[in-house]
Amino acid sequence: MATTDGTGRDQINHDRPTGVDDATVAAVGKLSEAVELLERVRGRFFDLHQMVGHLDLQMGEAAEMLQASGHPEAAALVEHQAVGRNVIDGRWTFQLVEEFNEQFYEPIKQVERQITDELMAGRQHVFEAEMKERRRTHGAAGHERRPGSTTDE
Repeated sequence: MATTDGTGRDQINHDRPTGVDDATVAAVGKLSEAVELLERVRGRFFDLHQMVGHLDLQMGEAAEMLQASGHPEAAALVEHQAVGRNVIDGRWTFQLVEEFNEQFYEPIKQVERQITDELMAGRQHVFEAEMKERRRTHGAAGHERRPGSTTDE
């Protein structure tokens, strides 16, 4: 659904498809808003994954430092009880991310794609585009309808 403007940038068509009513635009807009939350949740999984990984590496460094400073028993305790530990039963965080993606994220993304394709002719963010059109100051710099436009379209 992209066309090229005069600058060579692709322009995505956010216009409401013919025959689509306000209630449908609002409902698909709500679905899009929910999927934005899904993306934020997924980001939190990656935050968890990276933070726990970093924590594990620091625990390993702490164990090495304890060993080097003459505390082998403390080093062994950290090494055997903290380093490489599962986050939940049998799983490291990469496994949580994989399961989240497979069991939750991808199925919901597929639902959104299907609904958007079926009800909105594949056009995304129609609700937001219409809100922008209502709220922008027509003819004012910084309020253009699309990138690169110089007229009030």
